[in-house]
Amino acid sequence: MTATIIDFATLFAFVCLGLAMALATVRLVIGPGARDRVLAFDTMYIIGVMMVLVMALRSSTSVYFDVALLMTLFGFVGTSALAKFLLRGEVIEP
Repeated sequence: MTATIIDFATLFAFVCLGLAMALATVRLVIGPGARDRVLAFDTMYIIGVMMVLVMALRSSTSVYFDVALLMTLFGFVGTSALAKFLLRGEVIEP
């Protein structure tokens, strides 16, 4: 089996995204404030979506694109709820 350029590119992308995920995790744990932690959470879900998309490129399957779309939707809703909670102190208004 011969390795193609796509194999090397996806491997390099996984390594870079893994490093970025590790740095975002450090910011999530150590972050000085709640806003930094929310931003780290947002960064982590975006990196997770990117990893799923790289897996889609590597496996040539379209199922991963649907998974990435759902992850993006839930991540956006979660980040919006956390941002609203930090601004107003409540997510659902009475």
